[in-house]
Amino acid sequence: MNRRIFIKSGLAAGTVAVFPIAANACSKKDATQSGREETVADLVIIGGGLGACAAALGALRNGLSVVMTEETDWIGGQLTQQGVPPDEHQYIETKGATRTYRLLRNNIRNYYRYHYPLTAEARAQQYLNPGAGSVSRLCHEPKVALAVLNEMLSPYIHAGKLDVLYFRKAVAAVTDGDKVKSVTVKDVHTGDMTYLQAPCFIDGTELGDLLPLTGAEFVTGTESQSQTGELHAPAVANPDNQQCFTLCFALEYDKGKDHTIQKPEEYDFWRNYTPPLTPPWPGKLLSLQYSNPYHPAEPKTLGFHPEGLSTGDALNLWIYRRIVCKTNFEAGWFAGDISLINWPQNDYPLGNLDGSEDEFKRHVACARQLNLSLLYWLQTEAPRPDGGYGWRGLRLSLPTLGTDDGMAKYPYVREARRIKAEFTVLEEHIGKENRRLVSGQDTAAEFKDSAGVGLYRIDLHFTPQGVNYLDVESLPFRIPLGALIPQRIENLLPACKNLGVTHITNGCFRVHPAEWNIGEAAGELAAFALKRRTTPRTVRNNPSLLSDFQNHIRRNGIETQWNLS
Repeated sequence: MNRRIFIKSGLAAGTVAVFPIAANACSKKDATQSGREETVADLVIIGGGLGACAAALGALRNGLSVVMTEETDWIGGQLTQQGVPPDEHQYIETKGATRTYRLLRNNIRNYYRYHYPLTAEARAQQYLNPGAGSVSRLCHEPKVALAVLNEMLSPYIHAGKLDVLYFRKAVAAVTDGDKVKSVTVKDVHTGDMTYLQAPCFIDGTELGDLLPLTGAEFVTGTESQSQTGELHAPAVANPDNQQCFTLCFALEYDKGKDHTIQKPEEYDFWRNYTPPLTPPWPGKLLSLQYSNPYHPAEPKTLGFHPEGLSTGDALNLWIYRRIVCKTNFEAGWFAGDISLINWPQNDYPLGNLDGSEDEFKRHVACARQLNLSLLYWLQTEAPRPDGGYGWRGLRLSLPTLGTDDGMAKYPYVREARRIKAEFTVLEEHIGKENRRLVSGQDTAAEFKDSAGVGLYRIDLHFTPQGVNYLDVESLPFRIPLGALIPQRIENLLPACKNLGVTHITNGCFRVHPAEWNIGEAAGELAAFALKRRTTPRTVRNNPSLLSDFQNHIRRNGIETQWNLS
C-alpha cells in the first residue's frame, strides 16, 4: 500500500502519522497526547448535503476511503433535511444528469413501488410522481430520499470504506501554506472534538463552512457590474446581498376538523410586514399576491385550495410542492395530501445565515415564527374561493420531516460563500440574453474543461438587502472544472453551490441535479488526482491529464456536453 508520512500537528515532536492512499478502510484511534479522537482517511467531506453524498459515491467507487460529516442526523441536504422536492429541468428523465443522479431518482420511484400500496394506475406510471406536485416530475417524501441515499452508501459503510459522523460541525482547520492538513469537527450535542486528517478535503456544507476556516479566498453576495461585466449585475457590490433562506415545513389537511394553532407570538409583526424591496413588493408578505419573478414590478396572484380543487388561472400553492397525493395510494393509506411549504410567503427577509452561531440560531428561530404565522394566517384569514376565510383543517405534518414541530431539520440555503476559483462562471457564459449580447450565440459557452452539465433558469429570490426577484432565462450549460479549483488552496474542493460562480450564475447552479453533478465531479477529481499523485489544479491544466480525467468520468456516467438533437 502506498503511504504518505509527515509530522502531525498536535503530537509530540518526532511523532509521525501515516496517510493511506486508496486505503481499504478509514482508521480511528484515540490521541491521548492531544486529547481528541482522530480519524484518518483518503478523503474527508465536511457536510452531508446532496453534493456531498454524490462526492462520496464518486470517490468511493474509485477505491478511496472516505469520512463524511453531517450537522444533523439526516444526510441529503436540500432533498431531505431541508424538505425541498427536486427543482429540475425539462429534459431530466432522459438527459442532462449523471448516471448516479438518474439512479437516485429511479430508486426513489422504485422504493414507492416496492414498499407502498400504490394504486394500479400509479404503479403503472413510468414516471411516477408520488405527490403529483407541479414543481417537479418527482415530488416525494424526504424520508424516502433519505432511505435511498442510505441504501446507495450502505455497501461502503458495511465494508468499512465510508464513515459518516452525524451531529458534527467543523470548527477549526490546520493548514500548511496552500494545503489543508486537518479539520476539527465538534459534536453539536456533547462538544466532543474529532480530528480529521486526509490528503484531500471537500466542502459539502450549505454555507461553505470550510472556506473561512482554511483561509481559502471566497466571496459572498453580489458582485458589481464593473467586476463581472454581467448584464444584470448592480452598479455596486454588496457582500451582504444574499438570497433569502427558507425554513420549509410540511402541512396536511384534515377536512372538517379544527386544528387551529394558538396565535403565534410574533403574528402581529408578520401579519403586517411588507418586504421593503426594489421594485416594490405588492402588499403584505402574508397574502396571495407577490412580485412576478419574471417582471418584479408587476404583482402576481396565487391560489390556495388544500383539497386540490381549481384556483382558476392562479397557481394552487397547495399542489405546487405537494409530496403526497393520497389518490396515488390505496384508500385509507394516507388520510390526506401532504404539501411542503416553500413559498414566497416564508422566504425569510430579515438576515443571512453566514454570521455567528448566535445569529444563525436567532434567524432560524425567527423563521420558525414566520412559518407559524403563515400557518395561522392560512387557518384563519386566507381567502377561500367560496368567499370565506381560513382553512382550519390544516395542520403540521409532524412525521414528514423527522422533527417534533413539522419543520425542516435545517434551513434551505439558496446562496452561501463561494470560492474564488481558477475560473468563474459569468452570466455572459450561460445567460441567454447576456450571451447573445456578448457573442451573438444561442448556445452556452463551450468549456473545454467540462466536468458536467446543468440547466435551470437564473432564479434569484429576493434578499434581506431589499433587492426583489431576478429570474431570467439561461441556456443548457456545462460545468467547468476550473470552477471547482480554488485560486490558491491545492487540496480543497467544493461540492455544491460554493463553487466558482457569481451571485447571478449561482441562481442556476444551486438546484438538485447541478449540485449532484458538482459533488460527483469533485469526488471523482479527488480520487483521480490522488491516484496520479498530483493536484486537482494540475489535472485541469495539463491537457493530457484533463483528457484522461474527462474520458474517465464519461465512462462513469457523467455527461460533459449537451445533446438535444
